[in-house]
Amino acid sequence: MTKRALVVGVTGIQGNAVAKRLVEDGWDVFGLARTPGEQPEVTPVAADLLDPDTLPAALEGVAPTHVFLTTWLRKETEAENIRVNGQMLRNLFTALRPAGSVQHVALVTGLKHYLGPFEAYGKGDLPKTPFREDQGRLEVENFYYAQEDEVFAAAERDGFIWSIHRPHTVIGEAVGNAMNMGQTLAVYATICRETGRPFRFPGSRTQWESLTDMTDARQLAAQVVWAATSATARNEDFNVVNGDVFRWSWMWGRIAEWFGIEAEEFDGTVRPLAEQMAEDAEVWAGIADRHDLAERDLHRLASPWHTDADLGRPIEVVTDMSKSRRMGFTDYVASDDAFTELFDRLRDSRIIPGV
Repeated sequence: MTKRALVVGVTGIQGNAVAKRLVEDGWDVFGLARTPGEQPEVTPVAADLLDPDTLPAALEGVAPTHVFLTTWLRKETEAENIRVNGQMLRNLFTALRPAGSVQHVALVTGLKHYLGPFEAYGKGDLPKTPFREDQGRLEVENFYYAQEDEVFAAAERDGFIWSIHRPHTVIGEAVGNAMNMGQTLAVYATICRETGRPFRFPGSRTQWESLTDMTDARQLAAQVVWAATSATARNEDFNVVNGDVFRWSWMWGRIAEWFGIEAEEFDGTVRPLAEQMAEDAEVWAGIADRHDLAERDLHRLASPWHTDADLGRPIEVVTDMSKSRRMGFTDYVASDDAFTELFDRLRDSRIIPGV
């Protein structure tokens, strides 16, 4: 029987990688977004999950066996995040219900499950690292929990199985994505090289010196597809990172080396990218014009606020993957390779200039 996937949020870092992996594995793939664009061997589905009246027509004839949820909307408050993101999933499940085709739903959230939402990020009584799935939820409102509850309720009502996936910061390519550290650092390093500005670590001493980990979007996609097809992964939640650990004091130099620049020695001063790049829109447009790049709008490529949130944390963040390892998922990616291979792809796609 042909496995038919609906990737919700197909234009994002996560959805893009999941769709590519499914195509490679021979699935029939549909990609849903408000403006889905073109992706090889992916059938676009243009839909707004907050407009329930239009969803049945948009999804007519899709009848997916597997749904991969890789999208969310950021609002001003966590209460609004909960309301809007919960409603999006309810609307989707309502529209899919008449076909009765869904067998498995995979939801991608993240480590804010353990760290708390933006309003209380990294504060209060946090679980000890490395984060493990059995540490459960924090005593705080969190839209990730609301998304999970929508999946659990729909699964009980409609009879499908599920999996939850919690990556650390995801390294991948996507234009217009709101949380994009790898691409943000590529743009920042390019600006430093082109202007002669110092390549300065923007974050905290804790992040500079402590161990941390990351998630290549391809590693996330591999785990998500594995869970959707594995009997051992039914109705389970999983952390997903690359499988190695590193310190930014080492990685910063590795990134600088790819761009052919020097990494400035960190002196302990926090210099947020949001401040360093505040006036760089015209600088980037000039770089894009000189090098004939594919995107001259800095704001569609870089998300300094998100990178600052990750690199400015005052706590160590390390993630345990023992649960999925025991169940059979053994893929691994070296995090420095995740960065440099991303930079190669961004260069080849003319997002950044060649070195």
